[in-house]
Amino acid sequence: MDTLGTITVAAAAAALAFLGVKGRKRLALSRAKHPSLAGHVRMARRIAAQLPFYEYGEAEFARIDGASDAVAARRRAGFARLSALYRERYAKTRAATDEARAGISDLQFTGRYRVPFQFSRIVREHLSAGSFLQAASGVEVTDLDGNRLYDLTGSYGVNVLGTDAYKACIREGTGAVEALGPVLGALHPVVTDNVRRLQAISGMDEVSFHMSGTEAVMQAVRLAQYRTGRRRIVRFCGAYHGWWGDVQPGIGNPRPANDTLTLADMSERTLKVLAKRRDIACVLVNPIQAMHPNAGAPSDGSLVDSGRHAAYDRTAYADWLKRLRAVCTGSGIVLIFDEVFVGFRLAPGGAQDYFGVRADLVTYGKTLGGGLPIGVLCGRHALMQRFREDRPGDICFARGTFNAHPYVMGAMNAFLRRLETPEVAALYADLDGRWNARAEALNRRLEAEGLPVRVVNMSSIWTVLYTRPARYNWLLQYYLRLEGLALSWIGTGRLIFSLNYTDADVAAVTERFVAGVRAMEADGWWAGPATSNKAIRRSVLREMLAVRWRGLRGRGGAASASTGNPVPAE
Repeated sequence: MDTLGTITVAAAAAALAFLGVKGRKRLALSRAKHPSLAGHVRMARRIAAQLPFYEYGEAEFARIDGASDAVAARRRAGFARLSALYRERYAKTRAATDEARAGISDLQFTGRYRVPFQFSRIVREHLSAGSFLQAASGVEVTDLDGNRLYDLTGSYGVNVLGTDAYKACIREGTGAVEALGPVLGALHPVVTDNVRRLQAISGMDEVSFHMSGTEAVMQAVRLAQYRTGRRRIVRFCGAYHGWWGDVQPGIGNPRPANDTLTLADMSERTLKVLAKRRDIACVLVNPIQAMHPNAGAPSDGSLVDSGRHAAYDRTAYADWLKRLRAVCTGSGIVLIFDEVFVGFRLAPGGAQDYFGVRADLVTYGKTLGGGLPIGVLCGRHALMQRFREDRPGDICFARGTFNAHPYVMGAMNAFLRRLETPEVAALYADLDGRWNARAEALNRRLEAEGLPVRVVNMSSIWTVLYTRPARYNWLLQYYLRLEGLALSWIGTGRLIFSLNYTDADVAAVTERFVAGVRAMEADGWWAGPATSNKAIRRSVLREMLAVRWRGLRGRGGAASASTGNPVPAE
């Protein structure tokens, strides 16, 4: 063989070897993704973009699962009763919400996605309780009609200590900074004490203040990329870290997030990928995922069947975090704990304290502001520095007009001081034991009455599971509202108790919860033909394919899934 031929063969062999190594890396990365659509975000976006709109008409709404005439009649009667009660009981609150909805896009969005879209229009017309409140006290809230409800919304996680505590924090904080007022840019002296306390809580060297938890996470990721010189970030399947593009690469983000890898949580294959790659700047952990690894936030809008699952094993998740910590350390990857949601709810020292694992960067938000908006990033000095001593033009910029706003800093200081009081310390005493016992007591009641509902909890955060395959589980939130339980727009997916709930309060919630489940059972919503979750999902898929096919044949538009008759769409 001549010299040119030898070189050609060698080059080809080298190319094949390179492609082989690259192929193995791609295969390892693919295997480290969770097999669900949540783990394959690009595919999820493509499929979501193809889902056709259709809805169920009034005639079929109560028997879409093939229920008998007798069961369908029970359901229609029950739904009519619910509708009448909602019109009577929530008239003022509903009217105010209807007036505001046209100008508030958030209300338009949450209203449409409170239940599966096929049922949404009829539910919005008949079962709206409105979105306004006029007062909060203790563990209750009051709507515009004077209805008092036990608050299970948790104010999206803000409400850890109880609304009265945050009112006090805001009053105290306002008084402490009133002489300076809303002067921005300069710092009020109270900031010094906040930093000292946050250093002690987080175990970190430095603190950076931001306007929201989302902004704090954005800065954490940017600093990790800046200090490591790497571009890739890793998030775990199903985890939420705010609405900005790089950490929400799938459905909901109109642009691709090409530097983001979505890997399986609690996976050996994920650890192997992290150990071998050298382009990963950081790994983001949201500790709430310990409750439902590799699954998104459990919204009732996705309850097409009873397949929602959750389970919490503190020991197993702590072990996973320790192993993840070791791999990140060995590979020079920045480990970020996103404690915006769970911070100060699991323990006064946050998830780091609770699970016994130290991160490199930690973000806090929500409750830390003492009831006012805040985002905080804490980290080691080497990671927090936004400039390079030897290259003055090489910086990582991040500022915000309202960062360290005096009134927010004052309320934060009141909150941090309150954490050290004996009254709040008592709320944290045997926290898991107390809340586990409360959840178990509710489950015993539900099981004793043969009702197809159970709860799973991570301390004071609960989610509702359904043990009988059914199409109408999302209706439970409306029965619970009539019993005086206020839930967030994601329904029964997440019940968030403030820590000031007493045993008597929880007992009252338990009675009302069981009563709501009992009423829904009596109205026949779980009385459809015996089926399986798999069969339900296949049925829904057939509906979608049928509507899609009709659209491709020129008969598009909103259509009734089971009859093919046009149904007006909003």
